[in-house]
This record gives sequence, C-alpha cells and structure tokens, in this order.
Amino acid sequence: MTNVYLVLLLIIAVLMFSLAFSSLSLAPWVPTRKRDLKRAFKLAGLKPGEIFYDLGSGTGTTVFGASAEVGVKATGIELALPMYLFSVLKKLVLQDKNAHFKLKSLFNEDLSQADVVYVFGLPNTLKEKLVTKFKKELKPGSRVLSYVFPIHSLVPEVVDRPTDKDLSIYLYKF
Repeated sequence: MTNVYLVLLLIIAVLMFSLAFSSLSLAPWVPTRKRDLKRAFKLAGLKPGEIFYDLGSGTGTTVFGASAEVGVKATGIELALPMYLFSVLKKLVLQDKNAHFKLKSLFNEDLSQADVVYVFGLPNTLKEKLVTKFKKELKPGSRVLSYVFPIHSLVPEVVDRPTDKDLSIYLYKF
C-alpha cells in the first residue's frame, strides 16, 4: 500500500512541477474570456482554411473556438502536462478534427506555416526572445494577436478595446 502512495505522490509532484515550470515560460494559466474570442478572430481576419497557433494553449479554449467558429486548422502548444492532457481529452470528446495539441515549449515549435498566432503572456515574457522568433519564422502577411498585454518592441497595427470593461487585444502584422 505504501508503494501505491509513493507512486501517486510522484505523479502529483510531476504534474505540479509541470504547471510551475510552464508558468515561468510564458504565464500562469489564466483563461481567455470566451466572449472575447469572436472579437479576436474578427480582428485578425481569420478565415476558414488558415493555420492558427495558440502559444500556451492551456485547456484549449482558443484552439477549439478557432476550429469550431472559423473552420481553421488550429494547434495549441502547451508546456504544462495537466493542461495538455485536459485538451487532448476534450478533443476526443468533441471529436474536433481541426484542433491539435502539442506538449512542448513554444520556442521549439516551427511557426513558419502559421497565418495567425495567438498569445496570452505576461509583459516580461513577451520580450526579445519571442519577438526574435516571430521575426525569424513568421511568413509575410502573418498576424499575431496578443491578448491583454502588448508585445515589447513591436508596434501594433490595431489595439482593440471597445469599452473600459473589455480587455485589450493587440494585432501585429508581419
């Protein structure tokens, strides 16, 4: 019985470490408000058939929204094992063939095929390393949506905040 407890404790420790480590990479998990998804997709001009990436996809809300509402091939990149597993299970339940998830660091994902990239990161993580990755990998015409916070050293094409109660969405074009 002691071995069962040790294995369970080890599994919990690995999951907690994964959550803590991923929050250092981009941000702790804070979900995008569902009511802001349509506004974000419209701002980006997201069209059926385009390729959409969510960097730090959490439970997959934005990925499933882009896939279902717009009809794009949507990929979520997530570093936290519990969030990734939740997204994969939700994909199985929803049987969404256009939603995909990868358990990896966003810095190890090739974004060269992306039409739209969505990111909800903290200001200190939206700095040079991410900007360098975007400038190096994104094809001309790609769009980046940053939810709530601006991306350091980039000038947004549009800042969308219809009312004081709304959160800002920043649109960048490459």
